[in-house]
Amino acid sequence: MKLSDHLKMATSALLSHKLRSGLTMLGIIIGNASVIGMVAVGEGARKATAEQFEALGPNVLFVSLSSTRVRRTLSSDAKPLLLEDAEAIGQLIPNITNISPEIHINQLITYQDKILSNSITGTTPDYLPVRNFEIEKGRFINNIDVQRNQRVVVLGSEIVEKLFNNQDPIGQQIRIKNTTFEVIGTLAKKGALFDSNQDNKVIVPITTAQNQLRGWNSPYGVVLNTIALLAKNQDSVDAVQFQVKNLMLLRHGTSRENDVKIFSQNSLLNMADETNAGLQQMLGAIALISLLVGGIGVMNIMLVSVKERTGEIGLRKALGATPKDILGQFVLEAILLATFGSLIGVGVGLSGVFIAHVFFSLAASISIPSIIIAVSVSGSVGLFFGVFPAQQAAKLDPIIALKGY
Repeated sequence: MKLSDHLKMATSALLSHKLRSGLTMLGIIIGNASVIGMVAVGEGARKATAEQFEALGPNVLFVSLSSTRVRRTLSSDAKPLLLEDAEAIGQLIPNITNISPEIHINQLITYQDKILSNSITGTTPDYLPVRNFEIEKGRFINNIDVQRNQRVVVLGSEIVEKLFNNQDPIGQQIRIKNTTFEVIGTLAKKGALFDSNQDNKVIVPITTAQNQLRGWNSPYGVVLNTIALLAKNQDSVDAVQFQVKNLMLLRHGTSRENDVKIFSQNSLLNMADETNAGLQQMLGAIALISLLVGGIGVMNIMLVSVKERTGEIGLRKALGATPKDILGQFVLEAILLATFGSLIGVGVGLSGVFIAHVFFSLAASISIPSIIIAVSVSGSVGLFFGVFPAQQAAKLDPIIALKGY
């Protein structure tokens, strides 16, 4: 028999039992929809993560000491992270274009009748290029502001909106810890970086933060929360990371590498990719289980179909159909069930991704290869689980089969 004849007969057999065929395809539909949705969400999350890291700043590294738990493993007089460390890095480590030492202090901010509790960042002019921010209005802090302990402040767009609404903030006076500061600039809107809001920044000169806002001094010098570095280029990031870690270990008198934490954009992105990959593998396993269950459903229904159509098989064999013809017809029916179920599942998956993106703002990215793979795997599942019922049909003795006709 021709393939076209097999196809007509298989389609007719499936359409004659629409409800049964639909229920048989349900597992395949769920499996394929899961695959499409899983890959789309995973790819969307990966792209969103990459975009967030690009917003963080190119070739940026963050230096910090380990937590208090780790510091206790050092000598009792172990020094905290200091402004001197940042200065030493700038003097001794090549291939660094900018260094931004940072102090973070939580304080109350007031303007007229408005009061906010927010983190204040004390830093230097290099903060702008290192953190990849842009000025929207006014100017950023400069070296003179740092040298003179100037009471000036630069605000993020969200702080501007909360304090000033539509009023121009440049030149206005706000109070931080009962100290008056002049607003000299505002930052362009940047959005969120993971769970960190990048638009609620309140930035002052590092000397002002230490001398007028922090309220305490360390015997070692100006204590920092972190040091942000900007490497010259992507190729120099690994070398800078290695050199800075060794310098910090030497300056703080320890050989334990975990005592100094240095995170680069690449290492953080790799960690995020590993997390996304683990999630995708888990969801992929669930989708494969759904396909497996769907395949078993196909096999069960095909076995029932063989049982119901015993007389038809005997008649066809009596009229000259070969075991190969019978085998081909039932295998083709199983493949059609799985393939149609796969195509419907792809449609359901794409619809779900679209709805999630439009109505729930869920990051998603359609992957054409995943659609091709899903349809191919479903067809293979139909072939695999359809062979056994088809062999059972092909082996039927025509004399015995005709008794049930």
